[in-house]
Amino acid sequence: MSPRFYVLLAGFFSQLLCLGVARFAYTPLLPLMQQQSVLDDASGGYLAAVNYLGYMAGALLAASLSNLKLKDTLYRLGLILAVLSTLGMALTTNVWLWSLWRFVAGLSSAGSMLIASGLIMHWLLSHKQRAELGIHFAGLGLGIAMSALLVELMLSLQLDWRAQWHYLALFGVLLAVPAWRWLPRPAAVTTAAHSRSADTPPSVRFYRLMLASYFCAGYGYVISATFIVTIVERMPGLSGSGNLSFIVLGLAAAPAVLLWDLIARKTGYLKAIMLALLAQSAAILLPLWFSSLTPVLLSAALFGATFVGVVSLVLTMAGRLYPSKPAKLMGKMTLAYGSAQVFAPALTGYLAEVSGHYDIGLYLAAGFVALGALLIAVLIAMDNTAQQLDALK
Repeated sequence: MSPRFYVLLAGFFSQLLCLGVARFAYTPLLPLMQQQSVLDDASGGYLAAVNYLGYMAGALLAASLSNLKLKDTLYRLGLILAVLSTLGMALTTNVWLWSLWRFVAGLSSAGSMLIASGLIMHWLLSHKQRAELGIHFAGLGLGIAMSALLVELMLSLQLDWRAQWHYLALFGVLLAVPAWRWLPRPAAVTTAAHSRSADTPPSVRFYRLMLASYFCAGYGYVISATFIVTIVERMPGLSGSGNLSFIVLGLAAAPAVLLWDLIARKTGYLKAIMLALLAQSAAILLPLWFSSLTPVLLSAALFGATFVGVVSLVLTMAGRLYPSKPAKLMGKMTLAYGSAQVFAPALTGYLAEVSGHYDIGLYLAAGFVALGALLIAVLIAMDNTAQQLDALK
């Protein structure tokens, strides 16, 4: 196997650990923790918000770093924190301590999503490899499916929520090994390494509209990503199908990143992002209009295939605009994405607690995502930077 695939697989396994286990195992475990009376709708949404606050803090850190060796150290620290934060969830029933561990899990996921992405992008460019992160981000989708499958397996063994967190932490240790070993320590940056890849800073208008659009995408993404299992479990006749929907979501997301890479080569990055956002908005609305299992699973598949496409395309685009320091723009874009994720789960959890359902939260999420697509359309029509970027196929 070529060194390129080992590097990409290191990122893949870091995604399985930091996102699949540390971050997203919370979603399929949330209904069980609610059933066993350790969480309610409001506190469940609050913990999700704290997790995204940690992710945003990690994004801010990633955006401020330029030293490759420091980034590498923090990436490896993130792998350790992912395991510790997962174990920590099993060791308490105190919501404030849970908040600490969800915050730490958010930090670790930023390390995998942003710092690892930047390190891998740097390695690819300096070794004259195609600058695409599809295999790396495939770990996000498979991580989601993996966490749901593991929770479903442990439910069949009648393990309670605490035992499940214990076993997930143990599994996380196994995932950390290839994530640690297969990402090379960064070599010193040479001028020649990036002589063919000069930075091309976007216009101010491009920057502002792109940040606003990604904020909208973040709002829509977090509602389904956090509450989909609980929402499906509460639908008439669909009790027991929540984890299945999350598995379908993850399995659809895994190959989708490679598909969106191909679409972007044909259409340009911005048109591909706009298309993904429009499809994601439709995916969020489907469970509101049709409550049978087939459309709900179709919704989950479409959502999984589109949200990971948006993330992969935006972060790859950031890396192409700033090949010498990709994590800086990646981090700033993720601050916009993550800031919506801090208050959206808490607001949605509160609305669900008051109204007894998640309909209002889903309509808000779909509306925000559609607005994000509209902003990309404005960007394509009005901005020269957008047209130049679309030439990168």
